[in-house]
Amino acid sequence: MSRAAGARVAVGYLRLSQAEHDESASPDSQIRQRTAIEGWAVAQGVEVRSWQVDVGVSGVMPIAERPGLVAAYGALRAHRAGVLVAASAARFSQDVLVAWLIERAALVEGAIVRTADGSSSGAAVEAPDLTSTGAPVDGAWTRGALDLARAYERVAARSRTRAALAAKRARGERIGALPYGYRLAADGLHLEVDDLEQAVVAMVHELSNAGLSQRAIVASLAERGVVGRTGAPLQQTQVARLLRSAA
Repeated sequence: MSRAAGARVAVGYLRLSQAEHDESASPDSQIRQRTAIEGWAVAQGVEVRSWQVDVGVSGVMPIAERPGLVAAYGALRAHRAGVLVAASAARFSQDVLVAWLIERAALVEGAIVRTADGSSSGAAVEAPDLTSTGAPVDGAWTRGALDLARAYERVAARSRTRAALAAKRARGERIGALPYGYRLAADGLHLEVDDLEQAVVAMVHELSNAGLSQRAIVASLAERGVVGRTGAPLQQTQVARLLRSAA
């Protein structure tokens, strides 16, 4: 199939948010989205040969975390389709940079992004010449675009993690694992001393001050029946951590 013919073949993409999924509204939403795309396809003289769906996926999620969207790119390639279409720009993404990456990834497959309602993400990129027999982008550009997408997704994941941790700190919530020797207070936010674990910490330091190696400390604790939080004997890595924490 030529690229000119491919311009008349599309892959439909449907996205259902977590709220829609939780509220059991996904069937109605999916039907509305598909109906809108089918109406657009008839008006444009385009055949939708494949439908891909993401369920319970946020509009700001990167490409790699959307199995339906990843499958849509595979369908573009398999059907030599020239169009990736959704009911609206918001169904692709509510993040301008993610929307830009979605369009770039479509270009890699020789396709353009369209919406049934004509809305734009504000991240439009130059469309390939679908009447050309040549590839719309060369191999180096393709690798660069995919590298950019992966880099953005890593940055976005770290940003989401930092934002979540900052929000927990602002609420005064504990972050990270419980340090040995302490337990979570009844309020679920603060730490309080765990006397039994503090006794183990003291014992580890006494043995170390007596000149025992970490391996010998582990053996001595095992002989005394001392166990960790999981009920298993303390290991050398745990002993080393206890010694470092109070160093």
